Amino acid sequence: MDIIEGKIWVQRDDTEDGITPELVEAGIPKDRIVLGFHLPDVRPYTGFALT
Repeated sequence: MDIIEGKIWVQRDDTEDGITPELVEAGIPKDRIVLGFHLPDVRPYTGFALT
């Protein structure tokens, strides 16, 4: 993970259940989390930030 321009970029997630649900459960809004492991044209369909 990286913090870029105030957003958390999940670059890779090889954990069993994924780290993203834990981030959301911890109170981080979905619009502050970018799933960097998805291609940019897929990100609009994830429910998370685009960039």
